[in-house]
Amino acid sequence: MERTEGAVLRVGLTGGIGSGKSEVSRRLAAHGAVIIDADLAAREVVAPGTPGLARVAETFGPGVIGPDGALDRERLGEIVFRDPALRATLNSIIHPLVREWMRAAERAALRQGRDDLIVVHDVPLLAESGQADGYDLVIVVDVPPQVQLERLVALRGMAPDQARARMAAQASREQRLAVASIVIDNSGSLEDLDRRVAEVWADLQRRNRPPRDQD
Repeated sequence: MERTEGAVLRVGLTGGIGSGKSEVSRRLAAHGAVIIDADLAAREVVAPGTPGLARVAETFGPGVIGPDGALDRERLGEIVFRDPALRATLNSIIHPLVREWMRAAERAALRQGRDDLIVVHDVPLLAESGQADGYDLVIVVDVPPQVQLERLVALRGMAPDQARARMAAQASREQRLAVASIVIDNSGSLEDLDRRVAEVWADLQRRNRPPRDQD
């Protein structure tokens, strides 16, 4: 992937469910990255009263709206995660809205006027969306599938079958690694992760350093 013009480094960050991508995102933010979170965007574009929520309810029925007028994500998840066709329909509604929200957030970040800006787009479904070439580089947070499964069961309280279904609904490990410019192995301890993220941050800063003028 070619570096885009200007002083801003645009980074895509992705990883499978249970990989610890959010831990990496938090650490990059602590180092100074501007984080643009696709999960936050996905919530915002279907907030109560939005056109996005109206389209979801029209497509999947009023049962996906809770008594408080908000999207019942658990109910919607039950509908779509085991049906690829329905999942694709939901994505066709949500993904364009999310991309526009994230573009607007990036424009706001660029207005800061910094000459060393590193913008990290935290995108769980980056490999699935075919958008990897839209970034200067892509960081993939990687763990073996068995570790994903164990974390989803132990930390999120999922039943094993539910966890496997959620994993199967995403890109495979091989598909994610195929779009990676940098891989962060998160199968170790949090201290190991701290060290690896610090190494990656130093690398990003080097990549974002303006080239010296040639004599």
